[in-house]
Amino acid sequence: MSHNTYGHLFRVTTWGESHGIALGCVIDGCPPGIEFTEAEVQAYLDKRKPGQSKFTTQRREPDQVRVLSGVMPQDDGETLVTTGTPVCMMIQNTDQRSKDYSDIAKRYRPGHADFTYDVKYGIRDHRGGGRSSARETAARVAAGALARKVVPGLVVRGALVSMGTKEIDRDRWDWEEVNRNPFFTPDPQAAEEFADYLDAIRKAGSSVGAVIEVVAEGVPAGLGAPVYAKLDQDIASGLMSINAVKGVEIGNGFEAARIRGEENADEIRLDEYGNPSFLSNNAGGILGGISTGQPVVARFAVKPTSSILTPTRSITADGEETEVVTKGRHDPCVGIRAVPIGEAMVACAIADHYLRHRGQTGRI
Repeated sequence: MSHNTYGHLFRVTTWGESHGIALGCVIDGCPPGIEFTEAEVQAYLDKRKPGQSKFTTQRREPDQVRVLSGVMPQDDGETLVTTGTPVCMMIQNTDQRSKDYSDIAKRYRPGHADFTYDVKYGIRDHRGGGRSSARETAARVAAGALARKVVPGLVVRGALVSMGTKEIDRDRWDWEEVNRNPFFTPDPQAAEEFADYLDAIRKAGSSVGAVIEVVAEGVPAGLGAPVYAKLDQDIASGLMSINAVKGVEIGNGFEAARIRGEENADEIRLDEYGNPSFLSNNAGGILGGISTGQPVVARFAVKPTSSILTPTRSITADGEETEVVTKGRHDPCVGIRAVPIGEAMVACAIADHYLRHRGQTGRI
């Protein structure tokens, strides 16, 4: 299987399967001299790991990261400094229950990659989906933790802004609230509504989708290129590569198609120091594929989890019609744990473009 790598200069390759011994990533092109700790990486992995509430899969994985190469330990015993060589990080799998998938060994789950995976490769790992499992995204989160360190002053934060038919009230947006509830939502009142809503869906043996918004602050102006290396193009590509994502928008996104030009335009004035100052950010911090210096804003839509207890019609690998009921431990809303994954993909894209810009222009 090819195509396990993304990025140009900050280049990330992920490896491993859902029910294998371990999974991880190799980061090639990370500059030397970047300081970080395993604890900093672990903090992001802890946001993504399963089993944290009744609203996520009950698979119990500590997702403990180990940095295997590309660093020099410092005297304090905690700080690591990148050497410029490939950084390899590993996460062991400890709670696989492969027998949970025995009923679907030859059955294609509707909405899942089972059918297409089998058609392409002629063999598939039914145990959790193998390489196509969202378990692979733990490695991306680890890479994203290091990517944040590449760009000085970069802050990347994500939040769940809608679930099914329920939405947040943006007037109640509070970034501090995101880490206080199991949904990573910035609206405390919406968090209560999401809890009741998702609990009913979970008990009914079904699932629901969600929309996640990622905001990157501290992005320098000038990142990206106007044709085949647009910053928003690579952000959208990274977000679309996340399991179950079916749509991406940047800034005002699809809403821009419903308003007039003067409403959508981000007018520019001069601030008190004579520097350009945008009066709005409908472009989501990117114009013509190049960052403006404003916050970069991206949203992505995650479909309902395909592994559900509700019977759905399908076929088998032997060409017989059947019904599928997926047992085991699954997320009733996979969008919840997609928040830190979306953050990681945006961080990696920005870090890659930061290094590309520096390499091409010699400045930041």
